[in-house]
Amino acid sequence: MTAINSKELGRFVKFMLIGGLGTVIDFGIFNLLADLFAVPPIIASICSFSCAVINNFVLNRLWTFKDSRTKTMAQQFVQFVIVSVIGLAIRTPFLAWLIKVFTNIATTSFHFSQNTTTLVANNLALACVVGVVMIWNFIANRLWTFNDVK
Repeated sequence: MTAINSKELGRFVKFMLIGGLGTVIDFGIFNLLADLFAVPPIIASICSFSCAVINNFVLNRLWTFKDSRTKTMAQQFVQFVIVSVIGLAIRTPFLAWLIKVFTNIATTSFHFSQNTTTLVANNLALACVVGVVMIWNFIANRLWTFNDVK
């Protein structure tokens, strides 16, 4: 493996670790809002996603792409947010669709209670969309937001 490839692999691992923390934040806030405060799942998802984005930007700028400094923090933050909003646009319709699919499966196949069905469907759907959006976010941020890293 070349030095460039090992550096990129290292960046991707760091990005995934930070993304893992962002996922914990995302799921935690999502469940807090959706389950405890009865916020509709799509609204809860947007709020939780936003909190995770802020966390992920700060940690990725400080750790994953710490040598990316030719752009101002404000410029990189705007770019990171744009990439994340596109990710949110990818995520939201899939989340809504998957919630319906998993709710139907949980109701017809497992006969869970309404609360359990909602919890299972919401979290399975969120887990699926988080994985898809993580790949988008890494590629887009690496090629655009943090493209000054050698």
